[in-house]
Amino acid sequence: MADANMEATVKEALEMFRPQLQADGGDMEFVGIDEENRVHLNLVGACGSCPMALMTLKMGIERYLKDACPEVVEVVQDNAVNYNEMEF
Repeated sequence: MADANMEATVKEALEMFRPQLQADGGDMEFVGIDEENRVHLNLVGACGSCPMALMTLKMGIERYLKDACPEVVEVVQDNAVNYNEMEF
C-alpha cells in the first residue's frame, strides 16, 4: 500500500489532469494504489467507451503522473473492456 504522501501527490496530479478529460466529456475515478505502486483508475463518461482510452491512459495520464510522482510504476484501468473475451 502506498504511503499517505504518495497518495496525496497522485490525487493532486490527477486533479490537475482532470480538466483535459472533462473537456472531451470524460472523467476518471481514483480507485487506489497497489503494493507495486501501480495507480488504478476507472475512466468514465466519454473516456470509458472511447477507442483511444488506452492511449489517453498511458501516453497522457501515466506520463503526467510519473512526472509528478516518480514512485508511480504504471497506471492501469480497472474497468477496461477485454475485447479478446467478447463474443461478436
